[in-house]
Amino acid sequence: MKKFILFLLKPGFYDNKEGPFFCPECATVEGFLKYVPELENQIDVRRVDFQKPRKEIVEMLGVSHQGCPVLLLDDIRDHTEAKISEETGKPYLAGGTQICDFLGRKFSVVRPHL
Repeated sequence: MKKFILFLLKPGFYDNKEGPFFCPECATVEGFLKYVPELENQIDVRRVDFQKPRKEIVEMLGVSHQGCPVLLLDDIRDHTEAKISEETGKPYLAGGTQICDFLGRKFSVVRPHL
């Protein structure tokens, strides 16, 4: 099985509102990874800069889907709620809680209490 690719924003970024900032949704996933550190060996975690375009994400999902956190899936069958990039046809999940829930179920580890 190919590894899932997880994109997270690096903390400490600046924008037109000043900063430094962190992404709360990415922080949720970072916290999940602290609970289950062995997952970092089972998925491909890539931390990207805040500035757009986010080249790696654009290459996989297109310019319309540069938000983080985002988890690229191998197959749409991996998750019934997966979205499909109109530009590349690749399946993905977005949002911290949804990503943590999926990974928790997929790897039989802790997951959010929803």
